[in-house]
Amino acid sequence: MKKFNNFALLVIITISVLSVTGCAKKNKKAIEPAQEENIQNIEIKKNHNWYYFTNQSYKQIDKVEKVPPQTFVPWTEAIRISSASCQTDSDINVNKAFAIINRLGILTLEEDKISISKDVNLFADRTAGNLIFLNNRPLFSVYKSSFFNDTITDPNYKNQAENHLFLVQFDDIAKISYPVINCNNLTQAPNSEITDFNWDGLNFYCSVKSITDTKNSFSYLKFKTTSPLLSLSPASSKESLVIEEISVDDFRAKKALLPYKEAPQRIKSLLSGFSQDLPFNIEVKSAGGSSSRIYQNQIADSKEKELQAKAILSPSWSAALFEDGTLYLEGALPGKHILRGGKAVAIRLPKLPVNFVYSDFVISGTSLYAAWEESKFYKTGRSGFLQVNLDKSLYSKLL
Repeated sequence: MKKFNNFALLVIITISVLSVTGCAKKNKKAIEPAQEENIQNIEIKKNHNWYYFTNQSYKQIDKVEKVPPQTFVPWTEAIRISSASCQTDSDINVNKAFAIINRLGILTLEEDKISISKDVNLFADRTAGNLIFLNNRPLFSVYKSSFFNDTITDPNYKNQAENHLFLVQFDDIAKISYPVINCNNLTQAPNSEITDFNWDGLNFYCSVKSITDTKNSFSYLKFKTTSPLLSLSPASSKESLVIEEISVDDFRAKKALLPYKEAPQRIKSLLSGFSQDLPFNIEVKSAGGSSSRIYQNQIADSKEKELQAKAILSPSWSAALFEDGTLYLEGALPGKHILRGGKAVAIRLPKLPVNFVYSDFVISGTSLYAAWEESKFYKTGRSGFLQVNLDKSLYSKLL
C-alpha cells in the first residue's frame, strides 16, 4: 500500500475498537498509515455505531462479524445502500442526507437522527438508485432487471404501461415517494425499463431496455422538461417533455470514465496526499446536485488492485471515501471551523472483515454515515452502515 506523498497536509485519525492499524492484505501498500513525526495518530473508542439491514428495516449491532448471515444475491436484487448523497449546506438548517436502500426504502439522515421510509409497492421488486437533487429535493430512479427479476415477465406487469416506473420524487416532509415520470411517458416500446440515466442539470440521457419473449433491445434518448420537473406526474408530464432519440455513443459519452487529470480541482487538492501511482476510480457527486461523474486514475502495467472511491463536493467541505475505509476530509462542516487551516485530514474508519467493503457515504452536520456491504463478484450478502460522530472524533482533537 502506498505511503502518503504530502505528509504536511495530512493527519491520520484511527477510528476503531481493536484494529487501529490493520490493512487489507490485497492492497496493503495503498492504505498503510504514513509513519512520520508530524502525523498524528488518534485512537477513538466511543464515537461510532454499527447498523445492519434486515428484510424489514435496520438494527444496531456492536460488531459487523455478529450480523446474521445473508444469502448472496445479485446486487440489483439485494437489500443494500445503492446510492447516497447530501443536500446543499444551509445557513439556517443542518443539511440532511439521504440513502436509497435497494428493495426497502429511503434513509433520512439528519445529524445523529436516523429514519426509514418504506414503500413495499414501490421498492419490493424493483432496483432503486441514481439519487440526484433538484432544489434540495431528492429524486431517484427505479427499474426491473430482466436478468434476475422474474416479475418483469408477469403479464399483469408487462402489459400495464403505468406499472413501468422511472423517475421518483421523495417528499421528506410527508415521508412518501411518488412517481414523476414513467417509462411510457418517454417511449411507446412495450414492456420497457429505463435501466440507467444521467442528468447534467438540463437534459436527462436515458438507456431504454425493451423486453420481449424472444429478445431484448436497447434504445437511447434524451429529454428535458418545459415545466418545473418537481410539479410533474405521469398523468401530466406528456405535454411538458421534449424528447429526442440519441445514439449509443451519445449515451456512453455521458457515462464514460473521465481521466483523473480532468477531475475537479477540489478533488485533486483533497487527494494531494494520495499516491497518484496507484490505479483508482473515484465517483464525484455535488451535494444537492445532478448526476455524478467517475474519474479514473489509470496506471499502465500496474499490478495493484484498482481501488474504488466515492467523493462529495459541498460548498464548505469536500470528502472522499475509499473502499478500505480511508476517508479524506477538507474544509468546514456545518457550524464548525475550518479544519487545520484548510489542510486535508485523513481518517481511518474501522477495519471491515474479509470480503467486506465500504461502498458509499454521506455527512449530515457532524455525523458521518458510511455504507458497508459483503461482496462476492456481482452478488451482495450482508449490508448496513456505520455512524461516526465527527464532532467527538475529529473536532475535539484538532484545531
